[in-house]
Amino acid sequence: MQGPSVDKHNYRNMILAGILTVTILLGWDMAMRYFYPNANAPKPAASAPAATPSDAPKRTREGGLTNPADIALEAQDIKTALASPARVRIEAPGLSGSINLAGGMVDDLTTNRHTATLNPADGAQRIFSPAGTPAQQFAQFGWTMGEGAPAIALPNAQTVWTAPAGAKLTPQTPVTLSWNNGGGQTFTLTYAIDADYMLTVTQSVSNTGPAAVAVKPVAQLNRTDKTAALDSFNVHAGPFGAFDETVSFGPNYEDLREAGTLPGEGQPNWIGFTDIYWMSTLIPEKAGATSDFRSLGNGIYLANLFYPQVAVAPGQQSSRVTKLFAGAKETEVLDRYEDGGIPRFGLAIDWGWFRWFEKPIFWLLKSLFNTVGNFGVAIMLLTLIVRGIMFPIAQRQFASMAAMKAIQPKMKALQERYKDDKPRQQQEIMALYKAEGVNPLAGCLPIFLQIPIFFALYKTLIVSVEMRHQPFALWIKDLSAPDPLHFLNLFGLLPFDVPSFLGIGVLALLLGITMWLQFKLNPAQMDPVQQQVFAIMPWMMMFIMAPFAAGLLLYWITSNVLTIAQQAYLYSRHPQLKEQAQKDEADMKRAKVRGK
Repeated sequence: MQGPSVDKHNYRNMILAGILTVTILLGWDMAMRYFYPNANAPKPAASAPAATPSDAPKRTREGGLTNPADIALEAQDIKTALASPARVRIEAPGLSGSINLAGGMVDDLTTNRHTATLNPADGAQRIFSPAGTPAQQFAQFGWTMGEGAPAIALPNAQTVWTAPAGAKLTPQTPVTLSWNNGGGQTFTLTYAIDADYMLTVTQSVSNTGPAAVAVKPVAQLNRTDKTAALDSFNVHAGPFGAFDETVSFGPNYEDLREAGTLPGEGQPNWIGFTDIYWMSTLIPEKAGATSDFRSLGNGIYLANLFYPQVAVAPGQQSSRVTKLFAGAKETEVLDRYEDGGIPRFGLAIDWGWFRWFEKPIFWLLKSLFNTVGNFGVAIMLLTLIVRGIMFPIAQRQFASMAAMKAIQPKMKALQERYKDDKPRQQQEIMALYKAEGVNPLAGCLPIFLQIPIFFALYKTLIVSVEMRHQPFALWIKDLSAPDPLHFLNLFGLLPFDVPSFLGIGVLALLLGITMWLQFKLNPAQMDPVQQQVFAIMPWMMMFIMAPFAAGLLLYWITSNVLTIAQQAYLYSRHPQLKEQAQKDEADMKRAKVRGK
């Protein structure tokens, strides 16, 4: 084996680390989902007819309507629907909206903590919209007929419920809707709400008739896929839930459309639909429910909870409690609900396989943000902390490089002595490493330690609603989105959209320049192939990283700047490395001249 020079070995590590970083970033979750699919993946119901496919909507990372005609129609339909007096207002710290007395539906909810766009004038982020609107999404609670008892009239989507005069749903004032079927049974829906995004719905039926009745309580979420966020290999958007205390991010809308009906994968802990930042879920208070997802065609989907049949004797009442979450996927809020007894609710955020590392990074970022008040500055401080923690490791790396330089004459002597016996040559070189106390792998440790940090920040910026719409400075108004200024359209002055792979912005260019400077300060490579790799790599990474979140590029740029400063300091501590680098560069130039 040819003994590598220290610089050549170190740069090979850097190349490998860069390739591995991108590979993990782009392929880890996809590979895991390919090789380890859900063990109990739901099978299509044999009797379920295939739904008619709808025109596939154009989806974005944020979700929401994208068709201009739908957007205009939604505004008109919302205005008309919410003008009806048959509504009960909802006013809570987390949510605002109304309950539709026609059907008793919760079909009008907006978040009070998140705006729809960067412009606050565009209003709050809408979660639920009434049935029939382009963005319809709502929750409904009711009953189906049981078996072995006389049929009775049941409330349905057209039933107009009665609310107390002046009723308003707040955390302090629950609201009870009622309906009497005229046959001796009274049905009630009692709604309560907390300060965040959780409603508690109690479905009750009381029987004053002459005979027992049997009913089956049901709860249902209904939504269109026109507003669905983009479902990608690393962040799921679509049907999901927790079954037997295991979170399942699936199926997607296309799977459901093809199957028609897909049963839940076990005992439902909660079930519903998720986008990247928002979700709606039904949570049964007690065990015993079953569940499924259904496609109704035309891009409409259901998530259902079915409760066991209950028999209500004359003079008796039966109740069933279901919780409804509809709002933003805020980490602290979800964790608090999980601590309150909802299994695995904190994992409704699609953290992926590295959540053990991503959540601490998120906590540190948020703590820094709470201190300095700017997420961009918090990301820079995070980078500084990471570099500070790894500085002793970098010092040991450079010390190892110096030691490798010192034993180069001995290594060359061994290579020459055993040039015809490669196994013996390798054995003797390894013995030399051991005798001199040199670790040839020390150079790659700091690089590989940064990979999980880089990936954790990448995923945190994608899935955390807390990062959404967080500004940095100047033109960077949203660190969770790509740099909005692109060179090819003269920073928005030219009227065309730049393809993502050509969307080179200011941050991407700074990334390429700082990486080029970082490589430029390193010793030149004797190997022409390595020279070409290091000449191309900064600009290749500039194109690869340009479509990523601005916060991620800010992290990498800051890391590059700190690395350059660190290199200058450590070279001053180990002058023999700089001297050797200059000698290698001179040798390389002489070799080029001889080659010509």
